[in-house]
Amino acid sequence: MSVSLAKLLEDNTMPAAPELVRDEGDQVVRCLACGHCCRIAEGKAGICRVRFNRGGKLYAPAGYVAGLAVDPIEKKPFFHAFPGRDALSFGMLGCDLHCAFCQNWISSQTLRDERAVSLPHRITADQVLAVALQRQTPVMVSTYNEPLITADWAVEIFKSAREHEIVCGFVSNGHATPDVLRFLRPYVDLYKVDLKCFSQENYRKLGGSLQVVLDSIALLKAMGFWVEIVTLIIPTFNDGDQELGDIARFIAGVSMDIPWHVTAFHPDYKMSDPPATPASTLKRAYEIGCAAGLKFVYAGNLAGSVGDRENTHCPACGELLIRRSGFHIEENRMTGGHCPGCHADIPGVWEPDAPRRSDDSRFPRAVGF
Repeated sequence: MSVSLAKLLEDNTMPAAPELVRDEGDQVVRCLACGHCCRIAEGKAGICRVRFNRGGKLYAPAGYVAGLAVDPIEKKPFFHAFPGRDALSFGMLGCDLHCAFCQNWISSQTLRDERAVSLPHRITADQVLAVALQRQTPVMVSTYNEPLITADWAVEIFKSAREHEIVCGFVSNGHATPDVLRFLRPYVDLYKVDLKCFSQENYRKLGGSLQVVLDSIALLKAMGFWVEIVTLIIPTFNDGDQELGDIARFIAGVSMDIPWHVTAFHPDYKMSDPPATPASTLKRAYEIGCAAGLKFVYAGNLAGSVGDRENTHCPACGELLIRRSGFHIEENRMTGGHCPGCHADIPGVWEPDAPRRSDDSRFPRAVGF
């Protein structure tokens, strides 16, 4: 299966965007799509296994999806962008990290783990756009696998989406380069980063670099992306007060307006030893985030067990702005981007009339192939 899948992926490619490759001579290329900046010889692939050198040219994935669905935007999670609305979500295959706790490993660990058997489904960029137009989704998001390593084709889709005033986003590990963020900026407004821990030793175990992610978060904010950050809190891995405090203080140092989502782990993939994260840990992380000065901290994945910590309140007057339960918006009192009580500006990407999704669904709707 892995051999035939590898061949199938080789056949569904495009020349890498010129902005994401550097010619090193002697048919060697340097890939700039993620923080590894792989130096790839002819006939070889990068760490992600899906970007490869053929004849001295870098090729990137294109022309397929491994997943395509209409999701509540809260699932991404974006809490300060188009609340109560849908996002067309698409994903491809592969990742530049190999997290033992990955919850999308079926698609992200393709060609790295023979149990990851998600298959590509051929589709054109225009067909992806057509689904978004048919479903009337105001947002389109590249997600499920690591979108940085498939940024070339995502941008081909996003170019057309922008022409139809669809807002585009990335749901990413943030293990980026300045080159790829500059490449994305004309087409991408929303960017969610998984900040997995605050330990370089643990990041190395995941196959990445903490500093690369921290630098990317700072650059994303400086470049004007709307940024939200998620930390999956795993008992014994990153749930200590010091580490959570370090994460919160770093985010606050970039901007106190950045929402921080602290979410609950459940045993998955190769990490089955730690227990599921209890609500008490999420509540503790929430308090740590607030103490660090963050204006918007959200406890996730345990709807109904964390009190009002899923809700958005005005940081100026404390007024309830958005009441949530999981992916469901129970009440949205926002008036455009303002608090209805004190009229303070609330940072985010808002719609003037704050519409709800058409069927008020709590669950994603798959798109057939």
